[in-house]
Amino acid sequence: MARIELWENAPGLDPVFAQAAPGLELFLLNDGQPHGMVIVLPGGGYNQLAAHESAPIAQWLNAAGFSACVLNYRVAPYRHPSPWLDASRAVRTVRAHAAEWHVDPEHVGVLGFSAGGHLTATLATRWDRGNPLAPDPVERFSSRPDATVLCYAVVTFTQPFSHAGSGQSLLGEGASAALRRELSAENNVTDETPPCFLWHTAEDQSVPVENCFVFATALRQHAVPFEAHVFPHGRHGLGLAVDDPVVGQWRGLCVGWLKQQGF
Repeated sequence: MARIELWENAPGLDPVFAQAAPGLELFLLNDGQPHGMVIVLPGGGYNQLAAHESAPIAQWLNAAGFSACVLNYRVAPYRHPSPWLDASRAVRTVRAHAAEWHVDPEHVGVLGFSAGGHLTATLATRWDRGNPLAPDPVERFSSRPDATVLCYAVVTFTQPFSHAGSGQSLLGEGASAALRRELSAENNVTDETPPCFLWHTAEDQSVPVENCFVFATALRQHAVPFEAHVFPHGRHGLGLAVDDPVVGQWRGLCVGWLKQQGF
């Protein structure tokens, strides 16, 4: 496992916040063949990055036949757009290094948990095709994921289904209603939003399952392919759910779906 920084000088990096520069921890398959790459975005309420949703997820993806990396994105006291800039740069960085890392640049996915799921949904609905004239060659690549996976994701910052902690950490105290709507991913789905796999539990007491529903509904309205699973029981933050044989089915379902997408 190696770590690289996303920028030589990350925009808006503040040493007062005492956080490492945003970077990728690489979990690459080294058999000489091009593989699909999945970028993992851990949850943590935009306050921290959950360890059980980081390296263990990348290692599981490796075992399933995908290259992977974990994005160490900026969290509070950083605000929007810092995490989104980090996620966008991560997708561009993977494509810029595709030949070196034996990655298929047309199969770059993003998988996020909880607040990392919100960041995944944000990236899925707020990407660009890159700037071919950018002096930084990485910025010439598209930031659009080819597929996304939302695991018990925060999606909306509007009532009654918002996750107050994530919203406050990302947007700040007293964020306007307009900003909350703008950063509610269900409002930004278009016909070009990438295909999505979603899963949640009906019993989730931290992030209501309706977050899954509102995003799936928006995808359906725009004819974006998706697969959604809601398990009846299970707390928030289960990660791989290795101790829950029912919820743990999400792993096999997700691998099958990614392979259907050509990964």
